[in-house]
Amino acid sequence: MTASPAFERLAIVGIGLIGSSLARAVRAEGLARTIVCADANADHAARAKAIGIVDEATTDPAEAAAGADLVMLCVPIGAYADVARTIGPALKPGAIVTDVGSVKQAVIDAVAPHLPEGVHLVPGHPVAGTEKSGPDAGFAALFPGRWCILTPVPGADEGATRKVADLWRACGMTVERMDPGHHDRVLAITSHLPHLIAYTIVGTATDLEEHLRQEVIKYSASGFRDFTRIAGSDPTMWRDVFLNNREAVLDCLQRFTEDLTALQRSIRRGEGDALFDLFTRTREIRKGVLDARQA
Repeated sequence: MTASPAFERLAIVGIGLIGSSLARAVRAEGLARTIVCADANADHAARAKAIGIVDEATTDPAEAAAGADLVMLCVPIGAYADVARTIGPALKPGAIVTDVGSVKQAVIDAVAPHLPEGVHLVPGHPVAGTEKSGPDAGFAALFPGRWCILTPVPGADEGATRKVADLWRACGMTVERMDPGHHDRVLAITSHLPHLIAYTIVGTATDLEEHLRQEVIKYSASGFRDFTRIAGSDPTMWRDVFLNNREAVLDCLQRFTEDLTALQRSIRRGEGDALFDLFTRTREIRKGVLDARQA
């Protein structure tokens, strides 16, 4: 636990999986004197207060942000502009606004125009999560050993960026800085495309005839179960991710489609060597993930 809090008042807007996990981690490490949350769902806000992960709870983002040293946006990306517009007038000079969104250029475009002079924007993305949501889904151990990517814009306040980086490091994450556009291209292949594929495969299964669909569920192998776990993620969040990172996602999807066509051709032609070579190369990627302790 830190000797003194890094922040007097931390406002978390959106108390779902990431927001509630952050609240728990901040509480455990003593990183903020007061933790306040705002959530459009009054039951979620009340629940966060009831289980003791925040000191104050409200449905009004401006009320939560008033007087805060740090405001963490943990809502779906499609809501960022409205939230930024709401909290802008309530932010004190020197306040830092950051976020946890999986797309970064869209965040900058949506939030920056609504922040007053003297308020610092430090976009961020803790690359961690599960398919669950809500204040009871969070846990402080979500973050240790994972990456957090910060994408400060040119000319961003270095002190503000350092404070956000220090917060995530205190939660156990390894912090990396990246250009916003580069981040969006990287995450399109490592996160967004896999989710899109999972939604598609599970969607295909639900379109099967009734007797086949029931057997798919009954005899689900581990591969299909993994896809259903990913496809069980919050639909609002992922709708907004795809709409706000469409160019990078569409580029990756085109490449994937071309590779899938080549694989289909190899299977049709009985090209066993081509299949074996592909599976050998992809196995090495899995080994790299394990070696990096990101499995």
